[in-house]
Amino acid sequence: MTTEGIAELDHDRASRRGYPEAVYCAGKTPAQLAAIAAEVRDRGTPTLFTRVEPGQVEAVLAELPQAGYHEDARLIAWPPEPPAPTGGLVAVLAAGTSDLPVAREAALTATHLGRACELVVDVGVAGLHRVLNRLDLLRRARVVVVVAGMDGALPSVVAGLVSAPVVAVPTSVGYGASFGGLAALLAMLNACAPGVAVVNIDNGYGAGHLAAQISAP
Repeated sequence: MTTEGIAELDHDRASRRGYPEAVYCAGKTPAQLAAIAAEVRDRGTPTLFTRVEPGQVEAVLAELPQAGYHEDARLIAWPPEPPAPTGGLVAVLAAGTSDLPVAREAALTATHLGRACELVVDVGVAGLHRVLNRLDLLRRARVVVVVAGMDGALPSVVAGLVSAPVVAVPTSVGYGASFGGLAALLAMLNACAPGVAVVNIDNGYGAGHLAAQISAP
């Protein structure tokens, strides 16, 4: 199976924009992903496969057996080893453990786009001392990605403590009135602290990509 009639991969994106294309796997069949992975292999194009479902993993790895599969982040990276880091540090904060899949997606994206990245987990606003204990790291970072569901308050708190820009990622984590992340999204869009950019709900890839661009050398 070829990619004709399925996808037109942008193999020149890295030379044009500085960063390679990613493949969003949701909604694609295993056969379609196998064809895409085969073309990626044949062309040697660095590629991230995002939002990989369990039933799709084998199709991609059959064509790219050496690729790195990160189950928690639902991401496959080809090649498996990221490039040597350049530019500034990216700090990624997950408000809670339930936010970790999206935070890991953001961290892995930034790492595979060539940035040094540190991931900090479970520093939500229910225990502000946990954020304050990480101030040394946060103030060393060129950009801070903050991933949070529930009330979505953490990005505004962090932005009030650091000089670096903050990329806020609302997640769909929360009880009924969180409306699948809409409450966190609206809270982040209304952040009081300046310097907060907001991506879409659960969009760890978009946050990691933006952070890599902000922290570029």
